Amino acid sequence: MKKYNVAIVGTGAVGQTLLEILDERNFPVNNLKLLATQRSAGKQVTFRGKNYTIEETTAESFENVDIALFAGGAASKQFAKEVVKRGAIVIDNSSAFRLDPDVPLVVPEVNPEDVKNHKGIIANPNCSTIQMVVALKPLHDAAKITRVIVSTYQAVSGAGQEAIDELLVQTKQVLNSEKVTPEVFPYQIAFNLIPHIDVFMDNDYTKEEMKMVEETKKILHDSSIKITATTVRVPIIRSHSEAINIETEKELSPAEAKEVLRNARGIVLMDDPSQKIYPMPILASNRDEVFVGRIRKDISTERGLSFFVVADQLRKGAATNAIQIAELLIKYNLI
Repeated sequence: MKKYNVAIVGTGAVGQTLLEILDERNFPVNNLKLLATQRSAGKQVTFRGKNYTIEETTAESFENVDIALFAGGAASKQFAKEVVKRGAIVIDNSSAFRLDPDVPLVVPEVNPEDVKNHKGIIANPNCSTIQMVVALKPLHDAAKITRVIVSTYQAVSGAGQEAIDELLVQTKQVLNSEKVTPEVFPYQIAFNLIPHIDVFMDNDYTKEEMKMVEETKKILHDSSIKITATTVRVPIIRSHSEAINIETEKELSPAEAKEVLRNARGIVLMDDPSQKIYPMPILASNRDEVFVGRIRKDISTERGLSFFVVADQLRKGAATNAIQIAELLIKYNLI
């Protein structure tokens, strides 16, 4: 099997998870480069029994690289186009290129063929968008979704390792009756929730909410779907949850929806209220599937369904999806 020279840009929570998944999925890595800011340069990381030294990212770092996996952050805007000039393909976890009409925005279970349209950069969608569209796509194919209302319950790890550390520190401080001083989040996150992720836009939606709106339309190739989102940070470490309500053009019963989702790629149907079986973050953590349950008729409208979706946003919501895109490049002989 042919092997590829891979660079990972970023060594935080997503960067570390990218390494784990490259190994777990036995991705054919020939040479590996680990790149980050000057602050992280020089640190040692072990991958498949070999020690690697993290290097400071420069344009020259991408010489002889086949695939560059950007874990997110400002590096994408600074280096992505330089990487492409050097003949590598960028798979980017940041929001920098997601809505660029020349950049495919890909979830392999939903729109795999879009990778064939890349011009050197492929964007990984927002973590909350990824898990939602995996659940929406089979229902959209079955009954055409016309409207989506989604409320998210997002883990602190979506904001990086520093956010995880802040939750853990604050939890101890609260339990010890000590003063809590927020740094990563605008307010205390321990034993609290914050209905504010990313910056507020002119329409009073947050940027995170508008990402879900616009990215979903692009991935599903359907700008006619009406979508509204409310995104909330909650005090758990890992895995995002979403309460989703949809309206469809064609009537779709809960039983029919369950059958559609049961047979859908990348989904685990977890739905038996009589046995208290439903998705929860603790069940989805360290898994790559999207878990769906609590499927029921929306009793407030004629053709509506409500359901609950959970996925590990560090894996399926970021790193796993990026590696799956890289696997598509190999499958379609695009690299």
